Amino acid sequence: MAEYKQYITQVLENGNVMISEDVIAAIIEETVSEIEGIEGLAVKSVSEFADLIGRNWGKGMKISIDESNAVNIDCNVLVKFGYSVIEVAKNAQQAVAAAVENAAGVTVKEVNINICGIVRA
Repeated sequence: MAEYKQYITQVLENGNVMISEDVIAAIIEETVSEIEGIEGLAVKSVSEFADLIGRNWGKGMKISIDESNAVNIDCNVLVKFGYSVIEVAKNAQQAVAAAVENAAGVTVKEVNINICGIVRA
């Protein structure tokens, strides 16, 4: 089966640069791992199906790239017990948006943080 991937296209003077959604996923994964209060991404059990449709849900996130190369991000995270869920989510939204915009040079329209559980560290 062919794997479907979305790409962000940056048109430059000497040609085009294609940035795979896997690159965006790696940026998100690294950023989320550094946020205080987050234990990690909540990985869904349907990873084989998610990888087939190229949406990274199997990695705990969904990345959508629209026709204008703007990015919408959904992250499923586990929060450490004792942290404010709202504060952790706000920090995650800001950090993920900034990291993706800075690293990939794209506009992030929205970052949705789905708190999927609380983990005792």
